[in-house]
Amino acid sequence: MKHSLSLILTATTLLLTSAVHAGEGAPLPNPFFAMDTAGGDLKMLKELGYAGTNGTLNHNAGAVAERAAEVEKQGLKFVALYVGCTLTREGLQSDPALPEAIAALKGHDTVIWLHTDSRDFKPSSPEGDVVAIPGFAKIADLAAAANLRVAIYPHKGNWTERVQDGVRISKQVAHPNFGVCFNLCHCLAVGDGDKIPELLTEAKPYLFLVTINGADANGKGWGQLIQPLGRGTFDLVPILRTLRDLGYQGPIGFQGFGIKGDRRELLTQTMNGWRKLSDAAGKP
Repeated sequence: MKHSLSLILTATTLLLTSAVHAGEGAPLPNPFFAMDTAGGDLKMLKELGYAGTNGTLNHNAGAVAERAAEVEKQGLKFVALYVGCTLTREGLQSDPALPEAIAALKGHDTVIWLHTDSRDFKPSSPEGDVVAIPGFAKIADLAAAANLRVAIYPHKGNWTERVQDGVRISKQVAHPNFGVCFNLCHCLAVGDGDKIPELLTEAKPYLFLVTINGADANGKGWGQLIQPLGRGTFDLVPILRTLRDLGYQGPIGFQGFGIKGDRRELLTQTMNGWRKLSDAAGKP
């Protein structure tokens, strides 16, 4: 009888323990990468636990191919390629090396990040859509042939400075491999911080990438809006929980532009910050 009672108590304890653990949730499944703006060599990124990094196209497709090979040699993922575009009243102009770069990245599952400035159209002006959409559609077709995806990279001051612009454009391009990236620092810089959950929900069908960083809730300059994870007064947990609830499991990157100091210290602090945020966001 005592033996049976002991077994019952043990089983009950295990069930209760499992229930408690089940309620704790799990860390977010998203691969966490460091943008090239954060610095740090590839061996360091791998050692610290980052999943990958990105590159920038500066009219040199050969350099992009070399960068991708170096990244993957370290067991990291070449997550994205940052590409500049310019919109005029005559149409969309992209980096001349883009077609060759896309061909070089075929099969790498890299996202082509497009940031688009313009002197002819004001930031976020839909007036530019009629001339921009054919150009974006052409890039989408080119990327699709290489099994790559394309995402608008919202950047303060660009024609596409808001994630809303990327969503508007994606709806018109209407291509399954064309979408948008959400960039926290630029969203805060244009004053959309209070609307982030709503913006992410609207972007869900087109959301390919996300970048985050530490920031001050009422920050103005980049020094306040771009900090290591673990610093700043802006609470990132609600954003990460929104992404979790939306089912977003794509990469999340660390934006390190302009942050001064030792790279290893910065990237270590940020990785520690990511792990804490991931654990907190994974809880119910």
